[in-house]
Amino acid sequence: MMTAEVQSMPGSSSRDGIMGAFDGYREELDEYYDRREALTKVSRDITSLSKKCIFLLHRLMTDPSNKPGNERETSANAAKKGYESMEQIKGLFESISEQLQGNDFWRFQRTVSPGLQEFIEAYGFAYYLEHNALLPYDKMQTYFSNDAGVPYFPLPYSDYLLGISDLTGELMRYAISSVTTRAGRVKAREICDFVRDCRASFEVFAPRIRGMDQKQKTTTSSLRKIEDGKRRAHPPLLSARVPPLTPCQPPMQCRSANTSMPPRPTDWTSS
Repeated sequence: MMTAEVQSMPGSSSRDGIMGAFDGYREELDEYYDRREALTKVSRDITSLSKKCIFLLHRLMTDPSNKPGNERETSANAAKKGYESMEQIKGLFESISEQLQGNDFWRFQRTVSPGLQEFIEAYGFAYYLEHNALLPYDKMQTYFSNDAGVPYFPLPYSDYLLGISDLTGELMRYAISSVTTRAGRVKAREICDFVRDCRASFEVFAPRIRGMDQKQKTTTSSLRKIEDGKRRAHPPLLSARVPPLTPCQPPMQCRSANTSMPPRPTDWTSS
């Protein structure tokens, strides 16, 4: 009886339309939060696996069994193993590519950004070990593509630059760990020059990209640590040669033969 009266009221149809609209909004929000939660989990898995790749590269480069004089071969082998371990991460990116098509990528960019930056850091580290150079943006975008060359998603310049900025910290650790080894001083100098160039080149992006100013401070700190590590491991030589100190001579040999000795205090009292 009460239901029939409510349905017979003039505003019942408009109220049903409003409730139906809110039900649609609720379903849309539930779908959005479910997708974001799933992407957050995948991004965390990518971050964890990328860190493991970085640790693997450090471990391979600082292995005591590495033969001195084969630094380039060691670096190439380490990079190859690093690329192989990253295939699993590429599969994770491929698995979420369908959820990041079109404008959906920009809706969830901040969700996948941490894992994306961490992976760029790991891949950039392996690329530096192999080529002793900076990872190009185009190569990174090509990596995030299927066999037909279609990108999984557009790689944001901000995530690329922030990931490369994080790479300078790993290069600092690599330089300090290798500075005391054979040919480590040369490698530390190369890394120092590379990090210095990165800091100078990225300075223009600091006001334009969120978080870049803090990354630049970290890069500056890493550069200072590399320079301090080089200085402590190999102190600079003195510019001028200091003449050796001559040993002290006995007092009687330092005096001239014509110099008369004053009387001793005992002689003064006796006289």
